[in-house]
Amino acid sequence: MHKGVKIGIGVVCTGMLSVAGYGVYNIAGAVMDGRTGQSDAEPHVRTATAQAPTRQQAEDGAKAFLAAWAKGDLKTAAALTDQPDAATAMLAAFQEKVGPSSIELTLTGAPTASGAPSPAPSTPAGQVPLTFRATVRFTGSPTPWSYDGTVPMVEMNDGKSAVHWAPTVIHPHLTPGRSISVRPLPASSATSLTDRDGGSLADYPSLQPLLGELADRVPQGAPGTAGTAVVITDDSGQSSQEKLFTVTEPKGGQKARLTIDGKLQAAAEKAVRQASGGDGKPASLVAVEPSTGSILAFANAPAAGQNRAFLGAIAPGSTMKVITAAALLESGVSADATMPCKQNYSVNGFSFKNDDDESGEGWSFSKDFAQSCNTAFIQQGMTTLTGSQLQDTARKFFGIGPTWKTGLKLSPAKVPAPGSATERAAQLIGQGQITMNSLTMASVAATVQNGTFHQPILIPGYDQVPAGGRLSSSTLKSLRRMMHLTVTSGTARSAMSGIGGDTGAKTGTAQVGGQSSDNSWFTAYRDNLAVAAEVQGGGHGSEAAAPAAATVLAVGNDG
Repeated sequence: MHKGVKIGIGVVCTGMLSVAGYGVYNIAGAVMDGRTGQSDAEPHVRTATAQAPTRQQAEDGAKAFLAAWAKGDLKTAAALTDQPDAATAMLAAFQEKVGPSSIELTLTGAPTASGAPSPAPSTPAGQVPLTFRATVRFTGSPTPWSYDGTVPMVEMNDGKSAVHWAPTVIHPHLTPGRSISVRPLPASSATSLTDRDGGSLADYPSLQPLLGELADRVPQGAPGTAGTAVVITDDSGQSSQEKLFTVTEPKGGQKARLTIDGKLQAAAEKAVRQASGGDGKPASLVAVEPSTGSILAFANAPAAGQNRAFLGAIAPGSTMKVITAAALLESGVSADATMPCKQNYSVNGFSFKNDDDESGEGWSFSKDFAQSCNTAFIQQGMTTLTGSQLQDTARKFFGIGPTWKTGLKLSPAKVPAPGSATERAAQLIGQGQITMNSLTMASVAATVQNGTFHQPILIPGYDQVPAGGRLSSSTLKSLRRMMHLTVTSGTARSAMSGIGGDTGAKTGTAQVGGQSSDNSWFTAYRDNLAVAAEVQGGGHGSEAAAPAAATVLAVGNDG
């Protein structure tokens, strides 16, 4: 940067101006008596008179001045003002410190109250103010800088008009004591996060409180590059600079793609708002890609509250029966085995019942699953499974137990060792001390769909903790059939109606002490997309959580 000159960095701009509405004109013919590039050889000094020029005199003088400035003939342009020395210095400084590649200046007429540049020019006696449109271009900038200016015209003692010189002739905001120049715009040091397709994340309320935390966990890349802008600065340094035009945009330090899918995220935000309803029930939803573990969407209601999709720690209700069913199938129980569904079943004097008082002595294991019969699962689980087998199944096949590093803080799911037979019975149907969140239950459905557990992640490339084993092919076949039966003729039939493809689902209803309504849960998959949702106080799983999840499943995963 050059110092000591008060206007800008630059190159000489070239090109004759064609003034719209006034036609092409010749500088010399306008004010030079036909002698191109030379002023009148008059012996007396040119000074302004008290008489205002005629409109024609003002227009001729303004045209000549603007044409010379646009052409880069600054000496001629300055000679057409009433202060040639000051005009020469400031016009030259503008070219040097602003550095346009070209300038077009179009005379537009007299200023009006609505169309005058800001600040509006004053009109002292003896002046005729005319307006012009400036279009300034810069090398490397795709967009020109355009602004409106004013040239106040006065009559000189030689009978011709001249521009009454002031810094505002260059730009209306360039008042005395201020300078104009091109200066650097600092690059953002923050990492810019996008969805998996490079799209903006700005429109997703649930993500906004967490983007800073995610950006801190993205591996750091190369720093950004500064941009440039035309600015006006206070020579005293007492006020901040005013940016007039961005010449080149600054580039951020890094753009990083998350695993989020924009279409699914938009659907998830809408789904939790609807599920939360007018009474503001807390809710969350997560969508996972079974083939990779990528988290494609997550949303919370309220969006600015706790990230309950990851930090929730509540009983999952009957969605836990996916894991219980896997444990029973791995123990040799057939999906077609008869498992009576009783209205009540007691364990150590505590009576368990079904949500809708359903029952059926001849029901099969598959039907018990599809209709979510609590008593059948408890009776069969207490008979077949050992004390730790439910916990072992959750850890070995579904990755529940080890800490997951997803990119955000997470409350790990817990399937603790039961302290009593009653506690053990409650755990078989997702009650007791078991705690899950939407992320965990979306992963459970994803594991069934894919056959292999892939730990969920938000940042591509993050290490994914593997599970200890893989469900047997026969278990997977039976689980998928049971979850699909839930879609076609079970508790998920209404919510999943019209959703095609390879589908499977499980509803859940969790009783919570002190709540008048049960918590609503749902987990399901459709092809390469698994979704889980929960709504606090939402009632049966089919009533609140299932429609929310179905909204996202209907969009599908085409990534």
